[in-house]
Amino acid sequence: MSLSPFHLAIPVYDVALARAFYNDVFGLEEGRSSEQWVDFNFFGHQLVIHEQPKTPGQESAHTNPVDGHNVPVPHFGVILEWDEWEALAERLKARDTQFVIEPYIRFKGEVGEQATMFLLDPCGNALEFKAFKDMSQVFAK
Repeated sequence: MSLSPFHLAIPVYDVALARAFYNDVFGLEEGRSSEQWVDFNFFGHQLVIHEQPKTPGQESAHTNPVDGHNVPVPHFGVILEWDEWEALAERLKARDTQFVIEPYIRFKGEVGEQATMFLLDPCGNALEFKAFKDMSQVFAK
């Protein structure tokens, strides 16, 4: 499957803190930047953190129930290959990352079985990283 990279701009109330998080935790390569924003190569996609005052959504996220867990809304992330997801989960656990939803297998034994985990960046943006055993089931019902 050939995909076009997406572009996503998210609000952060502390550019320096968010920059350090995306650099240190994920090792993302930086692109252009200014004092108010920074471009990152987010697993082949363009993620931009933009300075903005703290929003109510960054104080406490809304959640919806999915597979017995409270999934934060909004959230964004990326679908990784299974081994990449496992390596990232281990890296995050080794860093004593505080997860919103710990790494686990969702819909085990069902169509669309997937590995998933949720965490927050230091400015309250929710991220999800997932992987599918069978990538052809990403959009399966």
